[in-house]
Amino acid sequence: MKIFYGVQGTGNGHITRARVMARELYAAGFEVDFQFSGRPADKYFDMEVFNGYRTKEGLTFNTRKGQVSYLKTALQAKPIQFVKDIASLDLGPYDLVISDFEPVTAWAGKRQKKKVLGIGHQYAFKHDIPRKGSDPLADQVMKHFAPADIGVGLHWHHFGQPILPPIIETPAFPERVQADKIVVYLPFEDPHDVTRYLCPFENFQFHVYSPEVVTSKYSHIEFKPLSREGFQRDLYDCSGIISNAGFELASESLQLGKKILAKPLHAQMEQISNAAALEQLGYGHAMFDLDSAVIEDWLHDPHAVRVTYPNVAKVLVQWLREGMPEIQKDFVESVWNDVEVLQVRR
Repeated sequence: MKIFYGVQGTGNGHITRARVMARELYAAGFEVDFQFSGRPADKYFDMEVFNGYRTKEGLTFNTRKGQVSYLKTALQAKPIQFVKDIASLDLGPYDLVISDFEPVTAWAGKRQKKKVLGIGHQYAFKHDIPRKGSDPLADQVMKHFAPADIGVGLHWHHFGQPILPPIIETPAFPERVQADKIVVYLPFEDPHDVTRYLCPFENFQFHVYSPEVVTSKYSHIEFKPLSREGFQRDLYDCSGIISNAGFELASESLQLGKKILAKPLHAQMEQISNAAALEQLGYGHAMFDLDSAVIEDWLHDPHAVRVTYPNVAKVLVQWLREGMPEIQKDFVESVWNDVEVLQVRR
């Protein structure tokens, strides 16, 4: 089977999930071509696994100081280029189109009457799961941004719905953790604001990953450039993570038993809903603005949760090999039966 696989590249979570899927698809003998959209072509990094991927401009959301601006998003969109990208994508040689919430691929598949399989967290929102911060515009964006004939939604818990656990790496649990080490990933926030809110806590070491080049004057706050390898190394032995409420990073943190403080993007329904789900499940804490009091309480809270997820990518690739039969209740239950939730103290 020959697959065309489109991936939303605005954040790193979609790409992280695609890396896991790529390895399982290649191992199963599938021929896969990848396309990424949502950021400039020179801003992608650690992409070797995708074997000669292509990029398109696509659509992305404009953010400033931790908030989505739908007005600026609309003003900066290039609808003519978007339509041209859809029209120029020839999916004729492919047996299946997969979209991880990537709009050019999804709409090209729809236009060419190709079966489109959507895999990702966003496709879980067609089911009854925790949802906050919704409005008619957000609902329409979620529904029409990257439409799929079959949507496989992913979440940290099933909530009684036909959705699957996250697609993530399944590394060994760290034997030793540095109790004072905190990883910070707030790419949509002003780094100077981040520094101002972290600087009072001199008993902790903050490793801040940022898309901007920033020099810190504080010995306990170190800014680092975006790097998949470096980030994973720091995430592995830290005690907790402060981040926006993206799905994939929280999933990796839960798998490693890290405590989580999520700061969702304002006016971004998915992230606000993620923060609500983390709190509802008891998997993490949330703050809706940078807040020193909340950060301090969280830093001194030793409680964390470790959620061990199975290799969902391998399960899905086997499902593809079987011809994508209708997802039944017993199939979903069999996957969730392999999930284990443990309480951890740091």
